[in-house]
Amino acid sequence: MDPSTLSNGTVWLSPPTVHDIDTITACCQEPSLGRWTTMPVPYHREHAEAFITDIVIPGWAAHRPTWALRPSADGPVIGMIGLNPYRGPADEGAEIGFWLSPAARGRGLMTQAVDLVCTTGFAPDAFGFGRIEWRAIVGNLASAAVASRAGFHYEGLLRGGMIQRGVRHDTWVASRLPTDPPGPATDWPAEFP
Repeated sequence: MDPSTLSNGTVWLSPPTVHDIDTITACCQEPSLGRWTTMPVPYHREHAEAFITDIVIPGWAAHRPTWALRPSADGPVIGMIGLNPYRGPADEGAEIGFWLSPAARGRGLMTQAVDLVCTTGFAPDAFGFGRIEWRAIVGNLASAAVASRAGFHYEGLLRGGMIQRGVRHDTWVASRLPTDPPGPATDWPAEFP
């Protein structure tokens, strides 16, 4: 699929380019991003370069889209969101991943971005995924809050479900299906916000 831009008039999602490398590098200095993701720590400019050339650019051709979240059509990168396909028991699905810089948090921007990406991910004329799955290392309550507000239904705990820089971590898992009604999911356990 050719790279596409998505917007709802509040958030803009467009493929990150080589022009975003310095901004991505600066954003990825935030300790919370390294704490909850699999990105390299410490994060250097060459990591952002490899991200663009080895993941983003070939990813679109492989049905593995990545978007930069921006505050305007030509604004700087303030976050990242993408879909990574997998083959499930019944059909093709994808895992969603995202991060947002601290200055942009608390305004619902990532929840809106997740909704835009899921709508595109489910669309038969775009990606046509039958399931989009969210996973996070246990303890990442901010990511869980985004997932529940974006309509992901909590499914449970995967013991040792993720390897982060050589260490296995328990993960939470939730999913959203094309048939799920819009709006927040209310089936999350009480310990989640």
